[in-house]
Amino acid sequence: MISWRKHYKQTLIAIGLLLSTSASIYGQDGDPKNGEKLFKANCTACHALDKQVIGPPLKGVVERLKSEQGLDTAWLHKWIKDNKALRASGDKYANEVFEKFNKTEMLQFPNLTDKDIDDILAFTTNPPAPEPEKTAETVPTGDAAAAPADKTTTNIVIISLLAIAGLLVWILIKLRQLVKLGQSEDLAGLNETRVRSFSEIYQKYHFVGKGLLAILAILATYGIWNWIMWIGVYKGYKPEQPIYFSHKIHAGENKIDCQLCHSSAKYGKVSEIPSMNVCMNCHRTISEYNGKYLEPGKDKTFYDGEIQKIYAATGWDPAKQQYTGKTQPVEWTRIHNMPDFVYFNHSQHVVAGEQAIINSFNKKNPNNKIDVVCKACHGKIDTMNVVQMANDFTMGWCIECHRTTEIDMNNGYNKEYFKNLHDKLKKQYPKDGGKITVDAIGGLECGKCHY
Repeated sequence: MISWRKHYKQTLIAIGLLLSTSASIYGQDGDPKNGEKLFKANCTACHALDKQVIGPPLKGVVERLKSEQGLDTAWLHKWIKDNKALRASGDKYANEVFEKFNKTEMLQFPNLTDKDIDDILAFTTNPPAPEPEKTAETVPTGDAAAAPADKTTTNIVIISLLAIAGLLVWILIKLRQLVKLGQSEDLAGLNETRVRSFSEIYQKYHFVGKGLLAILAILATYGIWNWIMWIGVYKGYKPEQPIYFSHKIHAGENKIDCQLCHSSAKYGKVSEIPSMNVCMNCHRTISEYNGKYLEPGKDKTFYDGEIQKIYAATGWDPAKQQYTGKTQPVEWTRIHNMPDFVYFNHSQHVVAGEQAIINSFNKKNPNNKIDVVCKACHGKIDTMNVVQMANDFTMGWCIECHRTTEIDMNNGYNKEYFKNLHDKLKKQYPKDGGKITVDAIGGLECGKCHY
């Protein structure tokens, strides 16, 4: 009896192991939809389903390993969780893969559970079909988008032609009246009273003439002055760049932090144009555009072509996954450019003045609030397909900001350093509660920006 129970228990254990092993081998327990999410979160930096990136393509990897190497998903579990330990154990195939891909060590994922790995493998075996995009959200392009504009243009042309026709009829009527007047006796009397020269007109109306000349001189002086004052002000300027870069896709749709690319804005005076190596941090593995957002008039082929320009500039061969050494400089067109006689420090505004600037802007613009300090000067950059100058960037514009931006007196440095000034302003401006703005601590001094 004891022997039968012992064999019975061993049989159940063996059947359980067999079932779990077979399910694991064929990936029947995995959830492809959850596996897709896990794949995108953990694997897309180095792998794609249908092509080699840094690592090999993973579509059908379970069946491929089984047929070519005789390995099951248990090996894949070990490889994914800790490939370094698997290689150290002397596993032949693990070391072959390591050598084949230039000894590029794969990341370790001890945080993934067995269920997570099964879901990922199920996704690589049977990837779910992509969901069709909603037609209601599709942006009309081509003839559909141009139809309203064409209709409006036609209406404008028709109205203009009618106005011209009316004007011609009116001129003909007046000419007819003049002809009749020339044929009447009244014309002789008018000829006797008319002024025969410009000098006679001037003598008769010289006060009026001098007044008009004075007004014209004032208007001309104002026009010249106004033209001079707006030299170098290019609000709305948005030039085309040699490589198309949509901030709406990168900063808006994908929520990429501004300082990931413009890192020196936080630590230096100038916010530099990112090098192409910064682009390659992502686009080394992103060789095509698969986003849902498409700018009107542009399609996936257009975006893919712009990515290829990045590869040409950096000398990257996506097929071999290596640099060729043949690079091409990119001649970007600068948009924001302060004059040489102006000192402006980005880090001072991005770090020290960050919260104060955001609070001041949101207080003045309750219906157009910002969450990033960069937007106070550069506008809502995450909505721009083509970057443009969103503000005047004039001296008056900067001074107005310094006069209205209140300093945060709650941080330890300001509270201690400006203690006496704070007490003085409380007495000087009791109605405002002694609020300290940037101009009160030297924000309007000439040497602050010009030295």
